[in-house]
This record gives sequence, structure tokens and C-alpha cells, in this order.
Amino acid sequence: MRPVQTSGDLFRGAFILTVAALITKILSAIYRVPFQNIVGDVGFYIYQQVYPFYGIIIVLSTYGFPVIISKLYAEQAALKKEQDIQNLFAVSAFIIFIIGFIGFSILYWGSDWLAVRMGDPQLAILLRVVAAVFLIFPILSLFRGYFQGKGDMVPTAVSQVGEQLVRVVTILLAAYLLVKGGNSLYMVGGGAMFGAVTGGIIAVLILITFFYIKERNSLPSAVSIDFKQGGKLAKTIIIQGFAICISSLVLIFIQLADSFNLYSLLIASGIGGEEAKALKGVYDRGQPIVQLGIVVATSMSLSLVPLISKEKMRNQPAFLHSKIRLALQIGILVGAAATVGLWNIIKPANIMLFENSSGSDVLAILSLLILLSSLIITITGILQGLGFIFFPAGAILLGFAAKLALNTILVPSYGTIGAAVASSIALSAVLMLLIAKLQVYLKISLISLRFLFAAGFAALMMSVVLQLYLHATALLPIPEPGRAFAGFQALSGVALGGFTYLYIMFKGNTFKEEELALLPLGSKLMFLLPKKTRR
Repeated sequence: MRPVQTSGDLFRGAFILTVAALITKILSAIYRVPFQNIVGDVGFYIYQQVYPFYGIIIVLSTYGFPVIISKLYAEQAALKKEQDIQNLFAVSAFIIFIIGFIGFSILYWGSDWLAVRMGDPQLAILLRVVAAVFLIFPILSLFRGYFQGKGDMVPTAVSQVGEQLVRVVTILLAAYLLVKGGNSLYMVGGGAMFGAVTGGIIAVLILITFFYIKERNSLPSAVSIDFKQGGKLAKTIIIQGFAICISSLVLIFIQLADSFNLYSLLIASGIGGEEAKALKGVYDRGQPIVQLGIVVATSMSLSLVPLISKEKMRNQPAFLHSKIRLALQIGILVGAAATVGLWNIIKPANIMLFENSSGSDVLAILSLLILLSSLIITITGILQGLGFIFFPAGAILLGFAAKLALNTILVPSYGTIGAAVASSIALSAVLMLLIAKLQVYLKISLISLRFLFAAGFAALMMSVVLQLYLHATALLPIPEPGRAFAGFQALSGVALGGFTYLYIMFKGNTFKEEELALLPLGSKLMFLLPKKTRR
């Protein structure tokens, strides 16, 4: 019953989970494009209104409770306290199943009230479907926490990828068949949400299979509970589990705020029901675009967080500070490139992905969320690695409250543009709080002005190049430029803009060879460094 304790195994496990998370996040971003193409803007609005509730469940069963259970299990297993291990899982099961039943009850029996609160009573059917996943998440959390505590990340990784694959297939298949059958868009949305149930069931089956193969001979004959320790364990699991969950919900909370009041505020401002649904659906086009940009940015910056935790344990401040600076620089490097690049090519990208250019101005503003969210996620990971679990959660909750309030101020006058601005302001406030906390703790300069100037100059030059390129390609003698031509402009613009930005940044001596070597695919970028910087 011992967990894996060597640093090599720990970093290998972290790498496995990172790859699995990368795959699932890419799938989660990409499937929304064909789904929107099948159901249209109103159908997309219906689905996205309820999606944040599912997003919360996913975080609970992936990043929250499995993490805290695995941490407590690893501690007890290292001390070889078999009785305490049994007690941990008995208490964890009791607490998490209660949380699951409460979540199910609120969403299922409160679905009508919630749907009315969101301004659309017909959403109740989707909420009832999602409620079922709350009954599955406790099983996922316990199995994943168990395997991760042992240092075996493969079952968790396989279950995450399997869950997402089955879910995506179910969503697209259900949407296609139900639309083809002439069903209402709310019924289509309910069918799509059923993908959360099928995906969850597959994940449970995968984990049970791994458990049967690996652990069937090590089950205890009886389990006893120490009620004296149970209360303390329950408090730790609930408080730390939810704190970790909240810290991972930054974008989900922004979407949840919009689900609760954006549509109703549009209606209150005098817009008709169907038009408001379509406007919200167009606004929601930004979610897959932003999510994909964040995945690219954070996959590189977060790869440094395990190194930061390692240097913290070694008590080596100089190395710790250098790794933190590098993580922030990478977050700014990729986040700024994705934000500014998308801002420039948003119109052809919108046509390529969603068939028309509706809402391109709104999506351009939402592209700012890539940079803000990337830095928030990176700094949250850094703070958690340094031992600060609760501060990031508090900052993100304040951001959620700010987003709700800003929507009520800006949406009546500015519509979905106001909602996009509200998201940007709320996340900017969260980012400033996190930076202040990190600055106070480290007492060092986090990012040099030289680096910020270099990133700003590279972003400006990329914008100039992209605008010239888009204007030049628009002059090509194409009779009826449509979706294919927009796709050509967008994809070639990504390549041209990305190369321009990275060339200027790396030729400006902003990174050293040994720093790039720490990053995924960093060795592939070394040819852009000045010759005198290479060794």
C-alpha cells in the first residue's frame, strides 16, 4: 500500500496527468465548433447556459477531491498506517457521496427554480440531465484519489481521456440525430448533455477495471472507522478540496455568471427572446476559441510548476525565483501572442469556425481573456506550489462576484460587448490580487520592464504584419470568398503572426538556451536564438 516516492516517478506521474489534461481540454474546445455548426447560435446558447454546472462537476472529480485524497493517502501510506488509510477512504466516501447527493438534489429538484432564475424555464430539462453526473462524481473522485496517492497516474489519465472521448461522440451524435429528427433545440440540448452521463459511466468502468486488475487481492476484509479522527479528516477534505476546486474554476465562474444574468439582462434591455438567445449564442462562440488559446499558453507555463514546488522543498531561493520568473515570462509570451494574434484574425477565424462573422467585435474583446486567464492559472499554480491554497480561491470568488455586478452595469447599455468588457475587468482584478500576493511573498521584481517592452513591441509588429497580410490577401481576385478562403486567411495568419512574434522575441535575447530546454518543444525553438546566446 505504499505510494511511489521517488522524484522521478512523481515528475513522470505529473507529466502523464498533464498530457491527459491537455488532450481532454483540446477535445473540450474543438467539439464545440461542429456542435455549433449543427445546432446554430440558439442551440449553442441553450447548451452553453447549462455547461458551467457540468464544468463544476468535472473540476470536483478531477482537480479537487482526488488531489486532496491522494495527498492524505500518500501521507498515511508513507507512515504505514493501514488503519488510518481505511479510515481516510471511509470518511472520504461518506463526505463526497453526501456532497454528490446534495448537488444532485439542488440541480434535479431545483431545476425549475434555477431555470427561471436564468431567465429561460425551458432549460430545466438540461439541468435535470446534468444532475445525474453528481451521482457519478463521488466514485470517480475516490478511485482517482486512490490511484494518484499510490503514484499511479495511468488509471486517472486513461479515465479522463476515455470520459471525454465518449462524451464528445455522444454530444455530436445526439445533436445530429435529434436535429435531423426535427426535435426542439431544448431536446437537442438535453441529448447533448446526456454525453456527460455516458462519459462519466465509461470513466467509472475504466477505473473499476484498473482497480480489479491491480488491487483485487489487497482489499481489506473489514473496514472500521475512527470517529474521533473522522471529524478532522472531513474538515480537511471539505475545506481544502473545495479551495482547490475553486482555484481551477476561473473560466467556469465567468461562464456561470453569464448563464445567470446575461440573457435576462438582454431581455430586460428590450431585446426580443429569440434575438437575445441568438446574441448569447454568438457571444458563447468565444468559449472554445479562448479555451484553446489558454490550453496552448498554460501547457508551457504550467510545465514549470513542479520544478517550482521542487525548489521550494529544497529551500533554494535563487533557483525558485528564476523558475517563477520563467513561468510568468512564458505565460506572458504565449498568452500575449494568442490574444493579439486572435484579435487581428478574429473575423476570418469566426467565419472559418462558425460560418459567418457575427459578433466578431465581441469575440475580439473576449480574446483578452486568453492572456488574463493564462496568467491567473499560472500564478495560481505557483501559489499552490508555494503552499497558498486558499488565497487564489478567495480571489477567484471575488472575481465571480465582480463579474455578476459588472454585467448588471454594462450589459443594459452595451449588450454582449458590455459582458465581454465585464469579463475582462473581473479577470484583471483577480490577476492584480494574485500578482500582489506573489510579490509580497517573494519580495522581488517578478517581470523586468525590458521583457514587457520586448513582448509589447513584438505584439505590435505582429499586428502590423497581420493587418498588411489580411489587406493584401483581400485583394486577391477571388469571385466569392467564403469559408474556405477565410480558413486560408486565418490559418496562414496564425503561422505568419506566430513566426513574426517569436522571431522578434527570441532574437531580442529575452530567453536563454537553458531556459528553453525546460519547456515542452523548447529545443525546437532554439534555432531562433541569436548565435551568441546558443552554447
